[in-house]
Amino acid sequence: MSEEDFVYYNGRKLRKGFTTGTTATAATAAAINSIHEQRAQESVTVSTANGQQATFEVKECTFTDTSSTIAIMKDGGDDQDATHGMLIYSTVTLRKDNEINLDGGKGIGRVTQEGLANKPGMAAINPTPRKMIKQTARKLLGEDQGADIVISAPEGERVAKLTYNPKLGIVGGISILGTSGIVTPMSEESWKQSISIEMNIHKQRGDDRIILTPGEYGEDFLTKELHISNQQQVQMSNFVGYVLKETQRLGFKRVLLVGDLGKMIKVAGGIFSTHSKDADARAEIMVANLALLGAPTDFLQEVYECLTTISMIDLVNDAGYQAVYQKLVDRIKYRAEQLVNRGSFHTDIDAIIFSKHTGFLAASTPLDQLVEEWQ
Repeated sequence: MSEEDFVYYNGRKLRKGFTTGTTATAATAAAINSIHEQRAQESVTVSTANGQQATFEVKECTFTDTSSTIAIMKDGGDDQDATHGMLIYSTVTLRKDNEINLDGGKGIGRVTQEGLANKPGMAAINPTPRKMIKQTARKLLGEDQGADIVISAPEGERVAKLTYNPKLGIVGGISILGTSGIVTPMSEESWKQSISIEMNIHKQRGDDRIILTPGEYGEDFLTKELHISNQQQVQMSNFVGYVLKETQRLGFKRVLLVGDLGKMIKVAGGIFSTHSKDADARAEIMVANLALLGAPTDFLQEVYECLTTISMIDLVNDAGYQAVYQKLVDRIKYRAEQLVNRGSFHTDIDAIIFSKHTGFLAASTPLDQLVEEWQ
């Protein structure tokens, strides 16, 4: 392996892998080769979408004069996502004309909603892998020969439950994905893209407002405590700034942020990537806002030395400084609107903060009003 097969992240050397799209392309190429050569294939080499050569071991191979089924294992490198290690199959059946048809079989999801790269009813084989599979098949088949190609993944329906597909309206299995054909360990781009796709689905169905939560805690608080439906809700993970900018790009007029103070306090300080690896100024932000309320130095020092927002909250509540939560949530609203409202289009943003330890803390607009408006 060469140095280009690795990436460095936080001092660690991590091996790159291959997408489901590249894996399906390789299986297709091996299937065609087995028909042409009338022998079992042991390995196959194909070009990824970015032009890199990739060699795969063939795990299963059956063939006749006119058809073949090949299985290749998805290798995600050191970025072992839900599809890592599963078998991706391609079944190629020669046609009597020169048409190349591509579809998904068992374990490959079907699109059910507008707003995705594929239209409703199509197999969830994204444009780049669809193009690479067909181009590779055409090169091997020649101009005069056609084939029906079916990509399948027997474990796909089970594995899909661990992916974004259920939230994207893709049912019955996994997606065949990849724009470069390479999986870069710890890459956040595919995660961000999935969030953007989910937001676009909401926009395509006519929503002009959206609720954003950092994760499961926010979604649970939204539905179980506030009794607001999650039908307009998207989980933004730690990508607060990216997702807020996407709300304006997509034209959402209203946004409601609902999150635990442990994450959202960072936004009050203008930190829009809330993962601990990027920034952590929770204590500093809390102390600054408490100081604006006139809290004494000894108390500020005690808060500053807290390791968690839960311990900060305990101190704040015991000392009677609960007014700081309103200052923080108002600042979250201010910072978020300042980030996105720089053009002619204006997005109104509200925020609700809570603690999984103590419950509701504050809202930028009276809570009863927000709950009624977002029901």
